[in-house]
Amino acid sequence: MASSTGSGVSSAVNAADDGDLAALAEAVGRRRNFAIISHPDAGKTTLTEKLLLYGGAIQQAGAVKAKGEQRKVTSDWMELEKQRGISITSTVLQFDYAGSTVNLLDTPGHQDFSEDTYRTLAAADNAVMLEDAAKGLEPQTRKLFEVCRMRRIPIFTFINKMDRPGREPLELLDEIESELDLACWPVNWPIGSGDRFRGVIDRRSREVVLFERAERGRQSEEKVLSVEEARSSGLVEPELLDAALEELELLEGAGAELDLELVHAGELSPVFFGSAMTNFGVRPFLDAFLELAQQPTPRQTSAGPVDPVAPGFSGFVFKLQANMDPRHRDRVAFVRVCSGRFEKDMAVQHARTGRTIRLSRPQKLFGQDREVVEDAYPGDVIGLNNPGMFAIGDTLYLGPKVEYEGIPCFSPEIFSWLRNPNPSAFKNFRKGVNELREEGAVQILYDTDESKRDPILAAVGQLQLEVVQYRLENEYGVQTRLEPLGFQVARWVSGGWPALESVGRIFNCKTVRDCWNRPVLLFKNEWNLNQLHEDHPDLELSAVAPVVSGVEPIAL
Repeated sequence: MASSTGSGVSSAVNAADDGDLAALAEAVGRRRNFAIISHPDAGKTTLTEKLLLYGGAIQQAGAVKAKGEQRKVTSDWMELEKQRGISITSTVLQFDYAGSTVNLLDTPGHQDFSEDTYRTLAAADNAVMLEDAAKGLEPQTRKLFEVCRMRRIPIFTFINKMDRPGREPLELLDEIESELDLACWPVNWPIGSGDRFRGVIDRRSREVVLFERAERGRQSEEKVLSVEEARSSGLVEPELLDAALEELELLEGAGAELDLELVHAGELSPVFFGSAMTNFGVRPFLDAFLELAQQPTPRQTSAGPVDPVAPGFSGFVFKLQANMDPRHRDRVAFVRVCSGRFEKDMAVQHARTGRTIRLSRPQKLFGQDREVVEDAYPGDVIGLNNPGMFAIGDTLYLGPKVEYEGIPCFSPEIFSWLRNPNPSAFKNFRKGVNELREEGAVQILYDTDESKRDPILAAVGQLQLEVVQYRLENEYGVQTRLEPLGFQVARWVSGGWPALESVGRIFNCKTVRDCWNRPVLLFKNEWNLNQLHEDHPDLELSAVAPVVSGVEPIAL
């Protein structure tokens, strides 16, 4: 009798476990997670707003360069972003659409903040490469594409600004294929361009989608017709429709097929045409993207790949942000959920320190807006209050220990002393510098002469330094002064201090230390770097800082 009861309890537990795993698999199958990459001014923030509009997440889309009473954009929440009309921080925007839960990782559009974009791409399952139809591939797009290729992230291409004079669509495709070595498969094809851009032809259904301009910030009016209906309706000029159909025939003659395995391997890019500003082509893109994009996939850890439907929760910190709510002086850690189900109040292990942490106030993020979330699934991003406990790259987990691959630092190109002219403000100065360093707003270096206490700011672009100064003054009440250093190249010494000491005295560079107390060499130019290679060929240098695990960084 006892045996029978035990068997019944075991069956009930197994059934519950099976039910939990089925619910987890169903939740993972609904998730679509992606980042948008582009060159500045290609229209990234505008496209983000329009995707939120069509996803039902906002009622009226804003514009980056707002005029009069036109609303500001949702994704640009920092005051400096609103003032300058640029995106300089990453944020997360989650919304539900057509049965899918979409996590849109909005990245900075300005090239000076490309390192923040690199970190955000570590949390993305898909990428949307946005191109200006007139300019085609641009330098920042190429750079970010290489990061996607390195991570084997599927790439979807949206060719924007078709409502303006631009290059021929076939020419744009050829440029992507020849310069990026990325095969293209147009999912739709434009009918006309510039002020004669009328709509697109869906290549798979052969339906014609015609657009009409709507009130600013609202969804555009669409008509979906067969080719014959479009021809007889008088809504589109016959010569524009015929030209689009002829170009489609050329594409069909090439014989390429839409192969999802190649798409998910990052070797074939589905291509879409439209105009984010006028909303033309945004809904067809969103519908097709959710159908073709990959759901959350297994990710590599120290213990091997971890499947998202594995029962134990795990995730990693890919971004820190201080003062999203200036009234509360808060600090938020952005965590990408990688496996299992996350639940409010769960106690998890912190891989770097070995400590147990209770996550009592997890937040769902939507730009600057937040609300307490009860649970989350792989592909989602949650915000955690960060009292100085988390660092970029940290892994949180339940069950057997896992540690996700770290997120490296890239070589900065601009260096300046950060001076604090007011000694009485040193406490706030130190707090601000440490918190901004933690969130990766800028890299911090120190002179090897410990009597020189002022930090060296190391950045990819000048605007990063200006943002640090702006935030120190507006968020920490500290005015600062920058003194540029005449260096343009930084390299980490792979063997650390012993390797550097073994070569003796070196010339035409400055030795500093990073916040992990590792030697970094600063050079005035590439010529000086090459000269050091010739003088000391055995000294190994790296343009990417190695990932550090289990060691606390040095604070100011």
